[in-house]
Amino acid sequence: MKRSRWTATAIVVVLLLVTAAVVSAATYIVQPGDTLWRISRQFNTTVDAIVRTNNIPNPNLIYVGQALEIPGDAPAPPPPPGPTSTPAPNPPPPSTQTYVVQPGDTLSRIAAQFGTTVQAIAQANNIVNVNLIFVGQVLTIPGAGPAPTAVPGVTPAPPPPSTGFNFGGQTQTFANAQVMKDAGMNWVKFQHKWAPGDSAADLGGSIQNAKAAGFKVLISVTGKTPYPAPNSIDFAAFSQFMGALASQGPDAIEVWNEQNIDFEWPAGQIDPAAYVNNMLAPAYQAIKAANPNVLVISGAPAPTGFDNSTNAWADNRYIAGMRAAGAANYADCIGAHHNAGATSPSATSGHPAGSHYSWYFKPMLDLYYNTFGGARQICWTELGYLSGDGFSGLPPNFAWASGTSVQEQAQWLREARDLSISSGRVMMMIVFNVDFTSFDPAGDPQAGYAMIRPDGSCPACEAFK
Repeated sequence: MKRSRWTATAIVVVLLLVTAAVVSAATYIVQPGDTLWRISRQFNTTVDAIVRTNNIPNPNLIYVGQALEIPGDAPAPPPPPGPTSTPAPNPPPPSTQTYVVQPGDTLSRIAAQFGTTVQAIAQANNIVNVNLIFVGQVLTIPGAGPAPTAVPGVTPAPPPPSTGFNFGGQTQTFANAQVMKDAGMNWVKFQHKWAPGDSAADLGGSIQNAKAAGFKVLISVTGKTPYPAPNSIDFAAFSQFMGALASQGPDAIEVWNEQNIDFEWPAGQIDPAAYVNNMLAPAYQAIKAANPNVLVISGAPAPTGFDNSTNAWADNRYIAGMRAAGAANYADCIGAHHNAGATSPSATSGHPAGSHYSWYFKPMLDLYYNTFGGARQICWTELGYLSGDGFSGLPPNFAWASGTSVQEQAQWLREARDLSISSGRVMMMIVFNVDFTSFDPAGDPQAGYAMIRPDGSCPACEAFK
């Protein structure tokens, strides 16, 4: 959370147009949903041949936009047939139906949706690796119930994950598990600051302890080094870590944090397409290959209107770029932060700092949900209200919260939860934070966001009941 570094200003949203195509008969640009097996079939070659030609260390990890050299004299793929030449598909047996894979789908989710099993779908479709399906793939669903009604001429939106609404808090020590339970929380968020060489097994104890206490676990993974140098993020090592982390059994993983500002991403290289292609897509593939049941959440940008294309991108422009780069194909939920409110979540004006959307709950939710066209729900991975009650004062950069009482903090957190549920647009809300104790009068007042106040009271806990 680095909200104070950026000043809210107006910004024009620039949509990034992503063009993916075959460059030549010997070079292919990876498309959303591609696998090496699918590409090898398309070019009449083998997975091993493509792996050797391109020195690919892990054949399960390729990313959208990656240029692959196709070995040998493999012909270019034929152009798609015109509408009048498309043959009618063979009808499935009477006891089956077909389903077109949507962005974010897994076989386990599809099986649950249709009341069948992963093994049955795999057998019916000759799927060798149950972790590798692609967007647009037509699956035969064996022994399924009636298909969902489709609107003619309209591509149906992907079904949301059947997780309901998920409510929890970010904690520093997990010493207040019972307080969290009493507040109705059943999720806990831990953040790991990653560096190459880290072992995912080091997080296994925290994950299992939380599960033993009855909580589901979200791990947010971001970089260990603030203001990282250009080209300093080892994307291959990061993807390997994410796969290993998924094997430790968390219920959800957030892929990075506030990657639209230079505190978290190298200055001059902030780019939503680079984030999606180099980090989110490979991480998604690694996570799902290791544990397809893990919920993958895209990294939440910092809410800001400041944009100079070098040190920061305004989050509205950034998420538009994420969408254009295909982020919805590699995320089960879109991560978002709201940590600069100083009004009721139902308000759209009256914030001491101004009228920019990032100061308000509802405009933020509308922006993020509508940018992705409703194809993905929103996950508030950091939602909190700052109050200086119990402290000598707030840092100057957080003066906008000087009028917020701890009673208002409690009330607004409850309202934000209730509005998130009633909107139908939110899958998860994680309160920032439960019990942080660090308070820098000249810097980051984390303890001012805490539900548990310096005197040990927890008005927000009572409000949530």
